[in-house]
Amino acid sequence: MFRTNAIDDRVRRTLVANLYTHPGTLFTGAANGIIAALIAASYSNVNVIFDTAVALSAIGALRVTMALALPWLVGRDTAWLERIYQLGAFSYCLVVGVLGGMTVEYDLPGPAQMLIICYAIGYGSGMSSRNAGRPAIAVWGMVLTFAPICIALWRQDDLATKALAVAIVIAFMGMMSIAFQIFRTLRDSVSAAETSARLAEKMQVLARTDVVTGLLNRAGLNHHLIEHLARWRKTSNIALFWFDLDKFKEVNDALGHQTGDRVLVEVAHRLRSQGKPDSVIGRFGGDEYILACEVRDRREAETIALTLLGEVSRPLRIDESRLEIACSMGIALYPHDGEDIETLMQGADLALYHAKVNGRNQASFFDPEMTRELVRRREIEAELRLAMERDELSIFFQPIIDLKTGKIRAFEALVRWFHPEKGELRPDEFIPVAEETGAIITLGNWITAQAARAAAQWPEDVTVAVNLSPLQIKAPGAALGILNALREARLPAHRLELEITETVLLDHSKQTDDFMAELSAAGVRFALDDFGTGYSSLGYINKYPFGKIKVDRSFVSGVNAGKKSEAIIRAVSEMALTLDMQIVAEGLETIEQVEAVRAAGCTLGQGYYFSRAVPDYLAAMLLAQEREKLNPQRAIG
Repeated sequence: MFRTNAIDDRVRRTLVANLYTHPGTLFTGAANGIIAALIAASYSNVNVIFDTAVALSAIGALRVTMALALPWLVGRDTAWLERIYQLGAFSYCLVVGVLGGMTVEYDLPGPAQMLIICYAIGYGSGMSSRNAGRPAIAVWGMVLTFAPICIALWRQDDLATKALAVAIVIAFMGMMSIAFQIFRTLRDSVSAAETSARLAEKMQVLARTDVVTGLLNRAGLNHHLIEHLARWRKTSNIALFWFDLDKFKEVNDALGHQTGDRVLVEVAHRLRSQGKPDSVIGRFGGDEYILACEVRDRREAETIALTLLGEVSRPLRIDESRLEIACSMGIALYPHDGEDIETLMQGADLALYHAKVNGRNQASFFDPEMTRELVRRREIEAELRLAMERDELSIFFQPIIDLKTGKIRAFEALVRWFHPEKGELRPDEFIPVAEETGAIITLGNWITAQAARAAAQWPEDVTVAVNLSPLQIKAPGAALGILNALREARLPAHRLELEITETVLLDHSKQTDDFMAELSAAGVRFALDDFGTGYSSLGYINKYPFGKIKVDRSFVSGVNAGKKSEAIIRAVSEMALTLDMQIVAEGLETIEQVEAVRAAGCTLGQGYYFSRAVPDYLAAMLLAQEREKLNPQRAIG
């Protein structure tokens, strides 16, 4: 009848806690009982009735005292508290019932009998609801209260008294039904509350979990990092590692998002396998991850960083594809780089940005100087966009000279920025910023259009060379934009030469192949710039339509210039001669360097020895002066 399950037990715990945390009802019931018992005892000279009334008062007072002593009882378990409550409740009920029965047996005056019996019935009714969470207590409490009274009433001779006994029994049945109904309601309420709590907890977990990798997401990272920081900061240093997968977008574009997701899952698995047991690991978004853990010092953080970089960068195989996914990493240390999570994350993010700017596939620790550098870059970014709108940018042209005849064969277009307040800004200050922000696409198209317009005014045998950024080449419609610029300037395609570096060719992109093929078919020429500083692969020369190779200035005027560099230039020149290509030596500053590269086989030269980069009107003047020297009669006429 009184079997319970796990939910019933939890209802019991709720009830017991309620009994001891709200002693007011106990105090009211005990006070009424004590008053009723003492008044009823005053109507009789029977000692046993008086002793029973005193016992009832003592039990009631003890129960109230136990309820008020909760702070001392907090350490006790629920079962112990319930046993104490049951002992007090059953004792009190039995004494109330016995006292009521004695008032009938000893034939106390009617008011005294009515006072105790009414109190007993009222107390029993209260028990049916107050203790409904534990039906056994409610039922047995009413039995102990009503049974002695009903027996005493039934033993009387008059019919009304017997009817009262029957009425109390019927009332008991109703109260018992009410107790069980309240119990079921309580049980359903607790069950519903627990179900809601479980769902809420599950929703909270889902809200903090990345659906692709199963790691923490951004919200989960923030929550766990704050939680762990409060614990970690008491004992040790903390390292926060911020990862970014290099060129992950190309995996998505080439192999699809499903393959991309599998790569993300594999990276997450590798981070879990290499992270410390108490590490906080999450996917911040896209292809970015964060890992935080305790470290002894910076050296341990370096060791962990190298291990993680090596593990994430290991080749992986997805179906039939073998992928090499490198990554960049920024690291910030607590408390050196920040004393809260927000500051640490800002530091790690800046360090990651620095790692990517410096060439990717590396780790970088946060340094306060990075903050100043970022502010400077953002300032340049904002001002660069305004400069393009305000026409603060200009195109200068540096001549490329035929080393045999001394004649100008081409001009290289170089952008210059004359800031109204800061003066001239070097290209190496704003070009990297333009590339990082994507502004290089707009800037590059503008440079090409301006260079084409200027070249259209030059003699037909003089070409113009324009440097291209990798972002320009991969931008949608890049080739069409260049052809439109030539068409608007009315410059023949063969008079435009596009200079690209080896880094553009490293990823073997189909976009690059198509771009070069389309423009080459239209007549545009290509030059391989900065040859000798990268992989210097002869495969590029064989595969792509290059008509010119530009030997980097470090071979001519750098610290390593000498016999070895001259031998390298000579070898490249001989190869170019065989392939009917031209060789340009950059960075020529002295007559000795000019003679050396000419002797080594270079056909063209560029550098301060001949001329600095000049505005378009001076470029036109140089060409006019050259034509005048070559054909003075035509100049006079």
